[in-house]
Amino acid sequence: MTSASPLRQILDPAHRANPYPLYAELRKTPVVPDETGPYLVSTYWEVQELLHDPRVSSDVRNLNPEAAALLGQEEDPNLPPTFLRLDPPEHDRLRDLAMRPFGPPHTPRRVSEMRGELAGIVTHLIDDFRDRDHIDLVDSFAYPFPVTVICRLLGVPREDEPRFHVWADTLAAGLDPVQGTPEEREAQLRNVRRARADLAAYLAGLIEERRRAPRDDMLSAMAADHGPDGRLSPLEMVSTAALLLIAGHETTVNLITNGMLTLLRNPDLLPRLRDQPSLAAPFIEELLRFDPPVQFLPQRTALTDIDIAGTTIPKGASLWLLLASGNRDPHRFPDPDRFLPDRPDNQHLSFGSGIHTCFGAPLARLEAQLALTELARRLDNPRLAEDPPPYRRNAVLRGPRHLPLTFEGVRE
Repeated sequence: MTSASPLRQILDPAHRANPYPLYAELRKTPVVPDETGPYLVSTYWEVQELLHDPRVSSDVRNLNPEAAALLGQEEDPNLPPTFLRLDPPEHDRLRDLAMRPFGPPHTPRRVSEMRGELAGIVTHLIDDFRDRDHIDLVDSFAYPFPVTVICRLLGVPREDEPRFHVWADTLAAGLDPVQGTPEEREAQLRNVRRARADLAAYLAGLIEERRRAPRDDMLSAMAADHGPDGRLSPLEMVSTAALLLIAGHETTVNLITNGMLTLLRNPDLLPRLRDQPSLAAPFIEELLRFDPPVQFLPQRTALTDIDIAGTTIPKGASLWLLLASGNRDPHRFPDPDRFLPDRPDNQHLSFGSGIHTCFGAPLARLEAQLALTELARRLDNPRLAEDPPPYRRNAVLRGPRHLPLTFEGVRE
């Protein structure tokens, strides 16, 4: 490590293309109190333990202001916290109501029944590459695909989808640390706040429409549902729908982009995935372990003193759980720095664990499997035009901002 604190090194954009040597150094001491305040937890079993520990709070209201300021992002003051940022019992009520129209046990086929529609979106996007020999995979594919999927899931009318793309782009920019002059930073914040307000107003209106005239979509189901714990309030429905757009979209963009980058850096993988579509599922699991779209969970707070790995984390301290580091822990995964799509027992941390296990994991898995399989099958001799590519400044949601590719044609 250099003289800069471990956390400041992780947040430094200079390390964005390859943070894994920093994580390897951190794992020599599983729990590190950083000079900036948070405790960094970097080893697999310790991260896993704390993900399940009820003494660790996810409630944003328990987070001290200094810990919240480290990421340079602001909360939307006009919407209630999502279940991601709450503890039981509020978390359990909101998550249960949100899950009812999305997955098991109440709607077990919601994601699987979208397979055909998702495949059609992928086909349409790749068809648009036919008269080209180069693309930016992020702008031309990885960004538009998941936001279109979220629109279809929620029940956004086709004619309104372009507006969602604009909001998603603006809100994604707001997730990165604000750069430039004070005037430029304030202008970006104004754009983000305006996009949030416009998105919330649109969703509120659409939810009211679906309440009056339900359709077969997630917003209609949320508006009509009366679970055993009541129903989501109008603001809670808006907050949940916005979470699906922002969190679900950003992670899937990075998963697809990191996956294509990994494929092209390992030339033997591309023909394997092209010729063996059944490899898609284990490939995505290894990708999630090897280069996850969510690198760490920063907003956790110790509700009491917690003793772990020889260190006492004091009550009120902020915890940063380094998922990507735990995924490369050699005490859990042999040869962790190699990408092995046939890796057995691949119980990675990338979707979290415990009560906050990723809400959208089944959808993200399906999107990535379909996207990468078709890109491998249809692009003729794809190559990286730039390596490493330019990365986003965001250290949590880590992925290339652009991924320029060249290719020799598009197969049918």
